[in-house]
Amino acid sequence: MKPVAPTPSPDTFLDVEAFDELDAILDDLRTRYDETPQWEFCEGFMAAVICSRRPIAEDEYLSVLLATPAPGEDADPEGGSFASPEQRERFLTLWKQRWSEVETALDSEVDSLEDDNCYHPEVMDIRGAVADMPAEEQAAFKGEDLPAFAQVWALGFMFAVESWPDEWAAPRDKDAAKWLDGALEAVVAMTEDDSAAPEVSPLNEEGAPSTSIARLNAFGEAIWAVYDLRELWKTMGPKVETVRAEVTPGRNDLCPCGSGKKYKKCHGAG
Repeated sequence: MKPVAPTPSPDTFLDVEAFDELDAILDDLRTRYDETPQWEFCEGFMAAVICSRRPIAEDEYLSVLLATPAPGEDADPEGGSFASPEQRERFLTLWKQRWSEVETALDSEVDSLEDDNCYHPEVMDIRGAVADMPAEEQAAFKGEDLPAFAQVWALGFMFAVESWPDEWAAPRDKDAAKWLDGALEAVVAMTEDDSAAPEVSPLNEEGAPSTSIARLNAFGEAIWAVYDLRELWKTMGPKVETVRAEVTPGRNDLCPCGSGKKYKKCHGAG
């Protein structure tokens, strides 16, 4: 059974304006580093880092996500960079607030995706947004490969998994390994396209159909998979490195340094 975590006050939740501010900062970062991801990608990445078996330091994961240097380090001219220390601090303030929300949700006991305490990824329905545009505006997107619902979120999650493969290696316990594989498969499924006919609008009941029902069901399975991954690694705990004692050669054995001398007359002397 999942432990019950304290529910944050609604007043502490990031509102639309805060997410818009995060998007604006990322847009600005993108002017200096065009591989800076969208927020939805960051949202998935964050969830994976929170679920990671080993706690990953802030400077470590931000350098991977945004290609930004740690404080005190010189910026890579081909990497990302904040416009100022103040911009970095504001981004981190909003990031940590969202981190707290996600972490609290994943540590809460929930029985339904409709539960207010459940983890609700901040995702967009790009196909739905385009479908709701006037025909003349839709024309600008004709031929573009628009991402499926929650696809970018899943890509961000798996990017974090692939960035720290040792932390996501299958445990020796067969049941735990099966648990891990099943959960990751549910997230990986969301990285694929939704090629089925659009049947519903996932974020707007009155919106144009943009997503298949099978996709919505898969999204629900992916959210439960994130809960499973959080629970799995909390149960397993950080990996314990195996300590191997070095074997000391016998005094009459050849010295391992390759000198050709006996150990007692080489590195074993004295």
